[in-house]
Amino acid sequence: MFGGDLWCIVILGTNRLSENILPMNSFTDLEIWKKARVLRNNITILVKSFPAEEKYRLTDQVIRSSRSIGNNIAEGHGRFHYADAAKFLVNARGSASETIDHLFIALDNNIIDEKVFESFKSDCEECLKMINGYISYLRKQADNKP
Repeated sequence: MFGGDLWCIVILGTNRLSENILPMNSFTDLEIWKKARVLRNNITILVKSFPAEEKYRLTDQVIRSSRSIGNNIAEGHGRFHYADAAKFLVNARGSASETIDHLFIALDNNIIDEKVFESFKSDCEECLKMINGYISYLRKQADNKP
């Protein structure tokens, strides 16, 4: 998942390397963050067609949940330890599921049609799969302390 050769190294008081540390590169290099960004941007376009009375209800909620996916991926990447990072990925997974639920509401209220719903649901599910893979990677790294 992590590209590049630059690794974060922390020297402890006795010149020992810190165990279980994350590599240093940008969260913007993560494919899962890129996927979440595309989803967020597409949701932002989609909600422009929502009824005005939903502006502070469904529109606001689906925007917030879709933004939260990438936000949590970024925040997790900024954490120092793999286990900490994985906790934020669990939150990102929850936000992706919440986004699907908001899309169900839009479908049930005839705000979007089945085709639009299925397309966005598929994008969310792809994010979920990628997040699950990233969580597995982080947890394995946490378990493989030097």
